[in-house]
Amino acid sequence: MAIKIITDSGSDLPLDYMEKYNVSVVHLPVHFGHELMPADTDTKTFYAKMSESKELPTTASPSPNQFLETFRQVEEGTDIMVICMSSNISSTYQTAMIAMEMYQEEGHTNAIEVIDSKTFSGGLSLIVGLAAKWSQTCSSLQELKDKVLQQMDEVRAYFTLDTLENVMKGGRLSRISGAVASVLNIKLLLKISEEGTVEVVEKTRGLTKALNRLLAHLDEKQHDYEKAVIAIVHSNCEKLALEIKERILQKHPFKEVLLSSMGPVMGTYAGEGGIGVAF
Repeated sequence: MAIKIITDSGSDLPLDYMEKYNVSVVHLPVHFGHELMPADTDTKTFYAKMSESKELPTTASPSPNQFLETFRQVEEGTDIMVICMSSNISSTYQTAMIAMEMYQEEGHTNAIEVIDSKTFSGGLSLIVGLAAKWSQTCSSLQELKDKVLQQMDEVRAYFTLDTLENVMKGGRLSRISGAVASVLNIKLLLKISEEGTVEVVEKTRGLTKALNRLLAHLDEKQHDYEKAVIAIVHSNCEKLALEIKERILQKHPFKEVLLSSMGPVMGTYAGEGGIGVAF
């Protein structure tokens, strides 16, 4: 039984993976003021536009019709798995569930599963990437779902930001607190919690210390390097991401690395210079 993987643009899945495994992405609308950014805008263009903009871009959930139209494009005889970013940071999952009901009411015979990944960006990239690979060999949608749910329980995701400006602009940190942190060069080490929310793990002085602490968390989990995969995401700082990749592989020889730039959805909140890992 063929299985089609669909995700949303909170996943930051590498483009080559999307093409290799024919993963479809439902894009969340991103606006600069009243201007809707084209869904196919590349990350370089987005970050350049964001740096010039006085106001933070805004994001919204896709409409149920966006998901429904993507479902309709899947040929009959191919089951569908939709893996969405955490329902605790976006209503995208709920929107996909509505679209699933609409799809089923239309009488399509393809089985469909919609999964709340409880993660986003690198964490979601890792889960979707593995699901896409497993979909090639799983004998049923249920078998794939079981593997994905197990992976969700095991995945760990951490990230750190170079700037707090976007967090302040977005109202997630007071300007006074953010200004104090910026003056003191305080960086936040963050993680995605089991509930799919953002938690502050610790505060460090300087990005170098924050990255060292981020990498130290790779030691908290046993890795089967014969088949282990790690996702590394960055917000328009590829050189730094490649250095982090090299440091990781020197100590942790993962079989595969999913390296990608955060797209507009995650980049809006991370700002430039952010690094995340999921394993």
